[in-house]
Amino acid sequence: MGGTGYFPPESMLHRVQAHRAVGQTYGQRALIVGATSPVPYVGTSSSTKAKERPFARLSATAEAFEAIFFGDRDEADRVLTGVRRMHSRVKGVLPQDEGRFPAGTPYDAFDPHLMLWTMAVLADSSRACFEALVRPLTSAEREDLWQDWVRFGELFGMPPAVAPATADEFDAWMAAHLDGPDFHVTEEARAVGRAIALDMPVPGRLRIGSRGTNLVVVGLLPARVREAFGLPWSAAHAAGHRALTAAVRASQRVAPDRVRLGRNTRLFRIVTATEHKVIAAGGTTIDLPGT
Repeated sequence: MGGTGYFPPESMLHRVQAHRAVGQTYGQRALIVGATSPVPYVGTSSSTKAKERPFARLSATAEAFEAIFFGDRDEADRVLTGVRRMHSRVKGVLPQDEGRFPAGTPYDAFDPHLMLWTMAVLADSSRACFEALVRPLTSAEREDLWQDWVRFGELFGMPPAVAPATADEFDAWMAAHLDGPDFHVTEEARAVGRAIALDMPVPGRLRIGSRGTNLVVVGLLPARVREAFGLPWSAAHAAGHRALTAAVRASQRVAPDRVRLGRNTRLFRIVTATEHKVIAAGGTTIDLPGT
């Protein structure tokens, strides 16, 4: 991983995301939590022409983000240019009422508050996955990590003034959304979120590991989010989650760096290739409402 990028190796964002255990889980969690805000969800969904390939989109996004986390500025800037181009197409209005948001509510990918939400679910999931799977962060580390995520948002055009000023303020802001009236899951978002949580396409040899990853992700979701997506959670699930996260944390102390740390490109491309094979054979990886 290069040290000449926006997030050098000593930065907290680089140090946190460099753990493969984080890189392989935070994106799933972030997408599910992100889908509880209907305006950005509908805006993003309405702009894509590849709804039938959700996991290829997820993998491509995750790979692009790792280019920004770990790459030099040339690599990161190529990704940022492409993302800005895509975001220029994300603009419109809600076609129907969704929660407290009436039909006609506008959305725009360059709206500062929608940009904040997109960054916020990544930041929240990054911290949650690191603390569950690696170790707790100190107060100073949490603050540094939050400021790095604000910087990440800035790279996409988010005005830093729109973000909570401190990590503690961010935690309160995030909790207010998850407990508040803006929380709403559309019918499509529920189907997509369940697929992301439970049905990641991988080859047979990786399915046991994928089920473990799913358990980690679902266990790290707030209870209201699990309930909104209809994700099962019992005492047995909770016990399995505690045992699995403890095992992953313990492995961090003994696994060599080449196993623990690095980009997840190979996994992302395996997911994309597996989805392609399913679709090429006439199958689907997600059943969307109305299709």
